Amino acid sequence: MSFGPDRETGGWRMLAGLLAESHLMPLESLPAKARENAAKAGFPQVLIYLGDLQRQVLRLLTGQDGDGEEHRARLPVQGSVAGRAFQHGQILPAGPAGADGRDWWVPLLDGTERLGVLRVTSVHDDDRAREAVERLAALLALILHSRRETSDLLARTERVEPLNVAAEMQWKLMPPRVYADGRVVIAAAMEPAYRISGDAFDYATDGPLVHLSVFDAMGHDTAAGLSANLAVASCRNTRRQGGGLVACGEAVEAALIEQYDQQRYVTGVLATLGTRTGVLSWVNRGHHPPLVIRGGRWATQPHCPPAHPMGTGLGLESRVCREQLQPGDRVVLYTDGIVEAGGVGDAQFGVERFTDFLVRHHADGLSVPETLRRVVRAVLEHHDGRLQDDATVLFCQWLGPEPEPGAEAADLAGVPESGRPATAAGDRGTP
Repeated sequence: MSFGPDRETGGWRMLAGLLAESHLMPLESLPAKARENAAKAGFPQVLIYLGDLQRQVLRLLTGQDGDGEEHRARLPVQGSVAGRAFQHGQILPAGPAGADGRDWWVPLLDGTERLGVLRVTSVHDDDRAREAVERLAALLALILHSRRETSDLLARTERVEPLNVAAEMQWKLMPPRVYADGRVVIAAAMEPAYRISGDAFDYATDGPLVHLSVFDAMGHDTAAGLSANLAVASCRNTRRQGGGLVACGEAVEAALIEQYDQQRYVTGVLATLGTRTGVLSWVNRGHHPPLVIRGGRWATQPHCPPAHPMGTGLGLESRVCREQLQPGDRVVLYTDGIVEAGGVGDAQFGVERFTDFLVRHHADGLSVPETLRRVVRAVLEHHDGRLQDDATVLFCQWLGPEPEPGAEAADLAGVPESGRPATAAGDRGTP
């Protein structure tokens, strides 16, 4: 689809101008520069709203230095048009068209990670204008992502309350909460987001392999956060030197014993998914086993004899277990805070309720990140908004075998019709 000559020129001037200015632009200038450059393409007004850590509210990025923080505009994700655009990744009208043009809510996506939404006023209301505003949103998402590690303004905007020290440390350690590459879609969440201490998750790609892990450290204090940090770092270090699942678990154990002399321990699941075959390999170190959700119809909890928690030095054998996935399957790793969260009358959320919730939302066809957001919301509501233990969930959906060279990439929201059979492999996982 092409623009008319004038509108096409305006669209490219918008993108080129914003890109050129972004290289030496502090984040505080982004709202003004976005409006200035968007006007060249027929968008006289642009407002940037960012999702908070829990993805429950959208907060206006004002460009201020933090003064008047408590007055920053907020929109609820649940029950608002802006929230629907955020949840479903769709451009939605913000109201009826007026004399000054049409207002839209536009998803702000970095790949598949939902950063927030834009409210954009457009003088045109057609497919060409929508194409141009999608490009604007994509560029703004890239700019915001590039500032994530260096901007306190961005960090403050994504928080509705202060983090404790352990949570500050944990969120800095974690990889992005959402990842997708045409082979897998991964999403993770940690609660209580502002008071997390001993939980952690990790994932990484390595050629045809995807590494996944969750950790749950003993305790609910800053020391628990330090133990979880040590576990993640030890696992990554060993994995990046070519160590397999068993070796990673043993490395975590050795590091914890050296540091704490068997006074602290960490449970966890360390897993590897072969994206060419769909074979999930994992080691269980005193933790809840993974769940596999299939086709929105049923779930299974594959059995794997657990070894002892890392850091206890009990000497139980670590075994690599395997499960053959089908295209579209979702693997769920979680910590005990999810299923053991007590509600009214101290009734636990429980594995059965958790599994039923996952199956129902899988059947509804919701994306992995949106399913996760709703799971976390349900757990928090069950516990009246306050958890007594850390609760972490990591989803990984296998989309199917990689397409042959030159073939069209798999749709992230779709499910391929068939996969190839898998064979067993060593403890690094099956590619």
